[in-house]
Parts: sequence; C-alpha cells; structure tokens
Amino acid sequence: MKKLLYAVAISATIFTGCSDDDDDFLPPTKEPVVGEITGDITANRTLAFGNYTLKGLVKIQPGVTLTIEKGSTFTADKTDGEDGLVVLKGGTLIANGTADEPIVLTEKSKIAGSWAGIIMYGDAPIIASGGTTTSRSEDGLNQEYGGANAAHSSGSLRYVRVEYAGQVITTNNKEHNGFSFYAVGSGTTLENLVSYRGNDDGFEFYGGTVSAKNLISYGNADDSFDWQDSWRGQDNTNWFAYQTGLGNYGMEVEAKSNNNAFWPKITNITLKRAAGTTTESQGEIQLDAIQFKANGNGDFSNIVIDGYGSQTTPTAFNGGVVQILDLLTYNNQVLTGKIKLTNVKVTNSPNLFISGANTFTVNAASFGANWSASTTATGASLAKGKWATVDGVDLLANL
Repeated sequence: MKKLLYAVAISATIFTGCSDDDDDFLPPTKEPVVGEITGDITANRTLAFGNYTLKGLVKIQPGVTLTIEKGSTFTADKTDGEDGLVVLKGGTLIANGTADEPIVLTEKSKIAGSWAGIIMYGDAPIIASGGTTTSRSEDGLNQEYGGANAAHSSGSLRYVRVEYAGQVITTNNKEHNGFSFYAVGSGTTLENLVSYRGNDDGFEFYGGTVSAKNLISYGNADDSFDWQDSWRGQDNTNWFAYQTGLGNYGMEVEAKSNNNAFWPKITNITLKRAAGTTTESQGEIQLDAIQFKANGNGDFSNIVIDGYGSQTTPTAFNGGVVQILDLLTYNNQVLTGKIKLTNVKVTNSPNLFISGANTFTVNAASFGANWSASTTATGASLAKGKWATVDGVDLLANL
C-alpha cells in the first residue's frame, strides 16, 4: 500500500508540474512582418502575414501573381497621393483571408474617399455603349477592358475588407469604388467581401461574367451595388447593403441601353436604409432601393427591403422600392419579363414603384408574374465574425 501511495504521489507531482508549464507547449505566436508595398509587381511574390503601408497605385502586371497571406493589413495614406491595389488584365491576385483573420485594406485618416480601393481587370465579355465589346476605364488609368474569355480568372478574394475608399478625383472620368471589377471572368472567386464607408459605390461591375457571394456594402455614400456594360454574373448570393448618413441607390442597374437577351441573377438580398440617411446629391433623386435604367435588367429573388421612404430634408424627394427610370427600360425589360423581382418583403418603404418619367406608369401589374410580394422572405444570410467587424462595430447587427 505504501508503494502504491508513493506512486500516486509521484504521478500527481508530474501532472501538476506539467500544468504549471502548459504555456511552454503552446505554438509560438507568429509576429507580423512590417513593410511597404509600392510600384509595379513584376514577378511572382508572396506577402507574408504582416502590416504593410500601401503607397501609390500598386499594379500587378500581366502574367504575374501576387499572393497575400491571411490576417494581413494594408494602410494607405491620402497625403501621399493616389493609392490603390490594381490587378491588370492577365495579372492574378490571391488574397484569401478567413472569418477570424481577414485581409484588411484601410486608410490612415479613416476618412471616406481617401484612396482607390481594389481595382481588378479581366478578359471576359462586355457590351458597352453602342454595342461595342471594349471600353475605357473610368478610373483615370484609361485601361481598355472587354475580352472573349468568359471563364477567365483574375484570382481569388476571400474574406477581404476595403475601408474608406471611393476616391473621386474627377466625376465620371477619374473615380474609384471600394471594389471595381472590369470585365472580370467567372473563373475569379469573390467571396465574403466588405466595402466599408467609401465615398462612391461599394461594389461596381463593369461587364464581365464573375459572380460574388457574401457581400457587405456598409455606409457607402453612392450606390451600395452598381453595374453596367452588360454584367451577367449568374451565381450571386447573400448581398447585404446598409446605408447610413449619405447613400444613393441600394442597387443601380443599367446596361448602356443594350437590349440584351441575358441578365444577371442574384438570390438572398437585403437592402436597408437607416433613418435620417439622405441622398448624396441634392440635385438628383437617388434614394430608391433599386433603380433600373438604360435597359438594365436582372433576376432577383428572396429580397428584404427596409427604410426606403421619401426624403424631406435638405431637399424633398420621393423615394421608393423600385424605380424604372426611362421608357426604354419599361418597354424592353419590364414588359418583356427581363426584370424579375420575386419573394420580396418590404417594410418602412411606402412607395413600391416610381416612374422616372411622365410617359408611363409602373406598378405591380406591369411585371405580371415577375413581381411577387412576400411576408416570409429572409434576405441575405451571413455569419458574424472579425471579417464583418470594424473598430468594434458589428456590421451585421442590422441584418
């Protein structure tokens, strides 16, 4: 018995000793590197987990891949000029964060409109004004975009957050969004992306075939989601827009007046506008949840829309859920069934339909079976986490 008690005592001592030294067995904490990213990326490169300064327009050249490790942070500084991360046509960006270790691109002053965000060029088809298959970018780089490879890949963006972008230098000629996708192809992965408090659109698609899943557009001063040049992504889901302070359309939909036989498809959409949010430009009516113009179309389902009422100050405008801006869009898209809005739940938005012209009246009957109201639509479904949290603010609190 004495031997047994002695053995137990020794065993207890061993285990007690191990518990005191548990920290010795934990894997070492990986320290972030510190560096600056500037100039052209001309050779394949991997940026280790770290905190980087982003200086100037960093351009990934054709044939080159830039890989960014999860958890990395990039900080621009508006005082040093025009900053941004650009993927040129034929270049590849692999930026795969995680829900707990997102890749964050921000700006030192935390002022909206301070830098250019992420700009990506692909080789997928577009249809621009006049039916042309190429166009020139409106970001000041004057890049030609539009190709023939619908399945082209420009890389992978997962759990990436862009903050305080949307720099506008010259309206319509040199302006940036949070994310700008020019002719990006369906081989590109866009998942779990956040555009936070920019001064222009949260996300804009300029033609192309890429689809995007799990998007958050929060507090962007122009449109939350915008597209043109006949974008045709087919596998889009879980889009959430929260407009607060300044904000124009939840979604602005146009096709440069091309009457296409195709359209994009998006499921699970939530568009919310906080009380007191006003339109960015007091000279234009831009406060509807969804605006269709210039033959814009699309198939949208499981939609929740909240807070899109009329504005009384500083300028009185009528706001609503769906605006059809022009007769061309009404005749070619609404009446022919190329705009589908099904399973739509509307709250705090008294005006369902708004006509942008006096030449036609749009209502539920205009859409026929392609409009269906709902009390059970659920909208976007997104998981909370560090990827959707900024300075302690849960961006999904209002979802």
